[in-house]
Amino acid sequence: MASSGSQTKKHDNHSDHLVQPTNPNVAAMQEDVLYHFSLSTSTHDFPAMFGDVKFVCVGGSPTRMEAFAKYMAKELGLDHPGAEYPNICRGTDRYAMFKVGPVLSVSHGIGIPSTSIMLHELIKLLYHAHCSDVTVIRIGTSGGIGLKPGSVVITRQAVDASFEPVFEQVVLGKRVVQRTHLDEELVQELMQCALDLLEFPTVIGNTMCTSDFYEGQGRLDGALCSYTEKDKQKYLQAAHSAGICNIEMESSVLAAICGACSIPVAVVCVTLLNRLEGDQVSSPHEVLVEYQQRPQRLVSHFIKKRLAAAQNPLNL
Repeated sequence: MASSGSQTKKHDNHSDHLVQPTNPNVAAMQEDVLYHFSLSTSTHDFPAMFGDVKFVCVGGSPTRMEAFAKYMAKELGLDHPGAEYPNICRGTDRYAMFKVGPVLSVSHGIGIPSTSIMLHELIKLLYHAHCSDVTVIRIGTSGGIGLKPGSVVITRQAVDASFEPVFEQVVLGKRVVQRTHLDEELVQELMQCALDLLEFPTVIGNTMCTSDFYEGQGRLDGALCSYTEKDKQKYLQAAHSAGICNIEMESSVLAAICGACSIPVAVVCVTLLNRLEGDQVSSPHEVLVEYQQRPQRLVSHFIKKRLAAAQNPLNL
């Protein structure tokens, strides 16, 4: 499927592509308070703190994103005995942020609203820091449709609960719809990284983004349930037929907001269960921990390949 017009440039053809919000009011602000990050342009030197960021990896859990930062430190050879990775957003309990070299690791909480707030402030942070050529990747968990638990899905297109490739919200009382296409070149680059590793099953497919974990995803085990097992199976089978491989709650807003700002974005999620076979996540804790590390290993390999290519662009 073709990428959206705002994301069709090749990553090696937009050198010095500065992060730029589409809101013209941001440039006119004397001070910009990123309230949910507990950061401000008047109290923090954004270019000094974040100017070298090239990769932003986001995920729901603060603990998971801290673990990813520590993992990346080892992978990039930046770890050393006694090294600490402080939470840059420690002045708030809304989000957590960690930095290791050119990699920023940020939590976004659960669902579209929390992720949207994080993205608005993240993009402004990158803008104030004069960051360029930034790639954003979500590393997370999901429910699979017709996939073995532990499979990794690289999202080609984020769709809503009606299987439409759109993100919809109401702005000033009016319905606003944005497209949710993802960068196809980035998708293929990540898939090649999975083929390099050959450590776990990985597929490219569409991802359904919902606004609810229970009824919104057709579960039978919530406090409310207005449908039958037969209804659920019919819906999930229809999703599977539409090319949907997994279900989560953040991909559409990532695709829409990053796409609007011409920031290449990808979504890489592991499946914790096959929703055609059940609703509850029941695998042992140690199995789930290993599953959650799979997107991290894939994205780490991608980052290392990108950095190596930047250091040796002619592949000499």
